[in-house]
Amino acid sequence: MGESITFVGLDVHKATIAVCVAEAGRDGEVRYVGEIPNEPGALDKLAARLGRGGRTPRFAYEAGPCGYGVYRHLRRRGHDCVVVAPNLIPRKSGERIKTDRRDATALARLHRAGELTPVWVPEPEHEAMRDLVRARADMVEALGKARQRLQGFLLRHGRAYDGKRWTWPHRKWLMEQTFSQPAQQVACQEYLDAVNELEARIERLTGRIRDLVPAWSMAPVVEALQAMRGVSLIVASALVAEVGDFTRFDNPRQLMAYLGLVPSEHSSGAKRRQGGITKAGSSLARRMLVEGAWTYRLPARISAQMRPRLAGLPREVRDVAWKAQVRLCARYRRLQAIGKRPQVVVTAIAREMVGFAWAIARMVTPPVRTA
Repeated sequence: MGESITFVGLDVHKATIAVCVAEAGRDGEVRYVGEIPNEPGALDKLAARLGRGGRTPRFAYEAGPCGYGVYRHLRRRGHDCVVVAPNLIPRKSGERIKTDRRDATALARLHRAGELTPVWVPEPEHEAMRDLVRARADMVEALGKARQRLQGFLLRHGRAYDGKRWTWPHRKWLMEQTFSQPAQQVACQEYLDAVNELEARIERLTGRIRDLVPAWSMAPVVEALQAMRGVSLIVASALVAEVGDFTRFDNPRQLMAYLGLVPSEHSSGAKRRQGGITKAGSSLARRMLVEGAWTYRLPARISAQMRPRLAGLPREVRDVAWKAQVRLCARYRRLQAIGKRPQVVVTAIAREMVGFAWAIARMVTPPVRTA
């Protein structure tokens, strides 16, 4: 007698989980079980109930704000569970009704049909580093907004700085600004304090990343990626934290697509039209790569800043990094010479950086565990 499999769709929310089951087979029953509390005990009872009679439940739910707690709990209990990519779930174009019951039913049916795309679930240590890197990125974004607010306030009152901003002379000028109205003086000081506080937070988070990376299981990958030009400690940490296990990509083109750096395409018949990049995947990793790509506008060389990062790395890693620098610097100048816009050039360079990063990471990637 063959194994009896039950495919379970879970629509996970903060307090509740909507459950639907689909029996194995094309014409098997698809039924809505109901809602259970989002608690470990309730999940254990559900799994025991669905496993009666020798049946094997296979769970699936969408990646979302509730994280991987349900996945990790079910896996610890020995159950099969996958977390699926929400943007890759097939949907009917004319469907305008969305409920928890419908979502759970669709997950169960599509899981049975094998049409769901699982995401890679990091181990808790890896997820912790990802949270730290993202926290720093959030502070950088908040700092940019705080600076804009300060500059906007000063501009409204006719105060404009002509030199390079956020240098020591600029900061000295900011601290010297005075207003006749006490309320405006207070407002200016609060805007300036907000900028200073966010800069201090970013410095602290950068220090914590620098301290914690050596103890991370992915530290060899982070160190090796810094052999590339434009890939500092923060860029390498962000890329590794967002991508995770580089060995799960069979070729660099898959990684480029995963990071949303490949052109979109709409082709029909004899017509083939490519558009802007897809911007799928992690926006943080993509932004870091594009920022690093700007460094290739200068001639290829090993700078004094890069020499300490290269010390102690395997010869093959340094060779690939130098090959990348020579090729990408030349490609930057070539694309620029034929009149490509700067944004298009750096995006193309960032895409090729991913290929070299993939090659380097696979040379030194340690075995990566999932949660």
